[in-house]
Amino acid sequence: MKTPILGLALLSLLATPVVAAAPAYVSEAPIAYMTDLSSGAVLFSRDADKPIPPASMAKMMTVYVAFDLLRKGEIKLDQTMTVSPETWRKWNNQGSSMFLAVGSKVTVADLLDGIVTLSGNDACVVLAEGIAGSEEAFVDMMNKKAKEIGLDNSRFGNSNGWPDEGVTMVTARDLGTLATATIRNHPKLYKRFYSKGSFTWNGITQPNRDPLLGRVDGADGLKTGHTDEAGYGFTGSAEQNGRRLVMVVAGLDSFNGRVDESVKFMNWGFRSWKSVPLFTKGKTVDTAPVQQGSARALPLVAPRDLSLTLPRTADTDKVSLKVIYQGPLKAPIAKGQQVASLVVSAPGMDRQVMPLVAGEAVEEAGFFGRIWAGILSFFGA
Repeated sequence: MKTPILGLALLSLLATPVVAAAPAYVSEAPIAYMTDLSSGAVLFSRDADKPIPPASMAKMMTVYVAFDLLRKGEIKLDQTMTVSPETWRKWNNQGSSMFLAVGSKVTVADLLDGIVTLSGNDACVVLAEGIAGSEEAFVDMMNKKAKEIGLDNSRFGNSNGWPDEGVTMVTARDLGTLATATIRNHPKLYKRFYSKGSFTWNGITQPNRDPLLGRVDGADGLKTGHTDEAGYGFTGSAEQNGRRLVMVVAGLDSFNGRVDESVKFMNWGFRSWKSVPLFTKGKTVDTAPVQQGSARALPLVAPRDLSLTLPRTADTDKVSLKVIYQGPLKAPIAKGQQVASLVVSAPGMDRQVMPLVAGEAVEEAGFFGRIWAGILSFFGA
């Protein structure tokens, strides 16, 4: 693997950001996980890879599938779906409910509000059946999409997280990955649906159970969950001064305990750590050689603002940077395609790995171009 180190100018620019030791945190949650989206740094992890029942946090996967279909134009927000008698009989007032009426036609937008804000078990099943024809077929879509976005240790057996004898199981790390994918891949839909304080349907107003809303600046999602088996859990996110954190807690033993721990945990993430800007979106970080392409070198650029996460009390130890890619890169390469990674190392912390993408498209060279490239390669040019 080709691992060119960034130039001296970059290393000197980063000679002052330093780290001593990760800030300590005592969590009340048996399962806890936090990551900083700007750097990919994991700020806290306790049993983050332990399989757990997600309860209603599974609904984030249902919502993600719907968001993906909306982006592709395969469903529309004003499209209506009908509440079947069978679904109504099974899910009317069963756990958290949107209180959908039998035979009613409900828009996708209203169903999403019913899922995200009200945690409606009935809304999930109506949406699933409306999209895929049956909840079982929709669950297949959930599991396929989960693998696509990197939920390697999770599986779903239904659309709403209702206890199903251990079929539906996730990990806190995977829930964090799902939250991150939702925020990054569907920012407009995330902003529209995930931060409402309440929602009214059928004359009934219910509050959002998100424990961060109104308690932590910049909080705007995501989803709570509770069953006797799972305890009280929450996957949440907040953004302050351009810095976004994602957190997961699970296995807490009370509603108030979930509120207290979620607020304390998120505040710790913002107060005990700081973000050091590295590269703005579109900035060229390095170049990489290209094999048999229309260009011999490719700029590697930041796909978004990239930052380094450090303890707020960091002192005098230096940080090192490397650009890693499998080189030389082979054409064709699309503009915006991830082709490399920026790896940041600091004493006392796990590596922070950030994506780098192609700054321009490189087409595959024609016949004579490949011959010429071979001649240049032979002479070391």
